[in-house]
Amino acid sequence: MTGATLYDRLGGREGIEAVVDEFYDRLLADDELGPFFEDADLEMLRRTQADFLCEAAGGPESYDAAPVREAHLHVPFTEDHILRAIDILDETLATFDVPEEDADKVVQAVAAYEADLLATPDDDE
Repeated sequence: MTGATLYDRLGGREGIEAVVDEFYDRLLADDELGPFFEDADLEMLRRTQADFLCEAAGGPESYDAAPVREAHLHVPFTEDHILRAIDILDETLATFDVPEEDADKVVQAVAAYEADLLATPDDDE
């Protein structure tokens, strides 16, 4: 697969959706993070996360949901929550035998939004 994009190496939209589904299943089952998703629209979250990762991996899809910061202002994440979610993402990618270098790129794409994920409405005042 020389020259293939990260998107291709992850299995395109279908492969990325499989990773996202497993990732959300793990988030929901996690004692620490699961409660954040009790009232969430999981279908929408899975779709927008897949769009985000597809775009970040060089695929033809576009993430056109609310900006990450805006979408998460109401969620009281801490740095420990973000680190836990990143660990779960990394474990999920390993389950799918994603090579470490590619897994690191996916994790970095998500981790780049840490400040937006940790923002609160008070930050705008």
